[in-house]
Amino acid sequence: MASVVLSEAEKLYIVHGVQEDLRVDGRGCEDYRCAEVETDVVSNTSGSARVKLVDTDVLVGIKAEMGTPKLEKPDEGYLEFFVDCSSNATPELEGRGGEELGTDIANTLYRVFSCENSVDLKSLCINPREHCWVLYVDVLLLECGGNIFDAISIAVKAALFNTRIPKVHVLEDEEGTKEIELSDDPYDCIRLNVEEVPCIVTLSKIGYRHVVDATLQEEACSLASLLISVTSKGALTSMKKVGKGSLDPESIFEMMETGQRVGKSLHTALQKILDEEESLGTSRPKVGFLG
Repeated sequence: MASVVLSEAEKLYIVHGVQEDLRVDGRGCEDYRCAEVETDVVSNTSGSARVKLVDTDVLVGIKAEMGTPKLEKPDEGYLEFFVDCSSNATPELEGRGGEELGTDIANTLYRVFSCENSVDLKSLCINPREHCWVLYVDVLLLECGGNIFDAISIAVKAALFNTRIPKVHVLEDEEGTKEIELSDDPYDCIRLNVEEVPCIVTLSKIGYRHVVDATLQEEACSLASLLISVTSKGALTSMKKVGKGSLDPESIFEMMETGQRVGKSLHTALQKILDEEESLGTSRPKVGFLG
């Protein structure tokens, strides 16, 4: 994880500001920074999105490929997560540092999406026990400027919203041999319902209070954080503590309440952006990597 070295005076300044609900960049404790979200940025994928949260830059590409359902869930498709932390994101991610962080992020995403209703996996089944769609979710961390888990979860939800899976027709001959035919009409596709897809809200404890969307400098002042995954309706689906410090039960309860409240607002804002972008259709100007 990227980190910065602060003097004791700088830490004290940040901590005192947080206690007064006034952060260094002028935000309150429950305010997010402005995020840039763009979908359909990678041409050879089923869905993609890029999220820029000031100095944190994340790219997610999703590829739908045909596979075999898992034995324990014969009538469902499934998701596979791969995370690549570019060594250009921060020098600390070179070598094993990047691998460890990538594994940690992938495991967190598996935990977040293990909630039964997050994605309708039954809609990804083509033939029970025989064929299903497997969604390979590739996450690339391009730049690390604090609050990476939230940015990644926003990008994953946006990419799932953008995903289009070809419709499949199963043809069976007289001998019972099944043949699969993919529709080549780009508009004849399956869209995923992302209403229940959670977003991660990271709450960092600084002094006696907690903040959302911490900067690298604020992360350096926090000994413990709580990662909470929240649905658009404010339901909590998973929780994970990170950092070496401890959290008392009262703080955890307060952080959970904040996470639910902020999470609902985050979902509303993200869905508004996604709907607006989609309503523009092909006339939408694409920024991509040149913006």
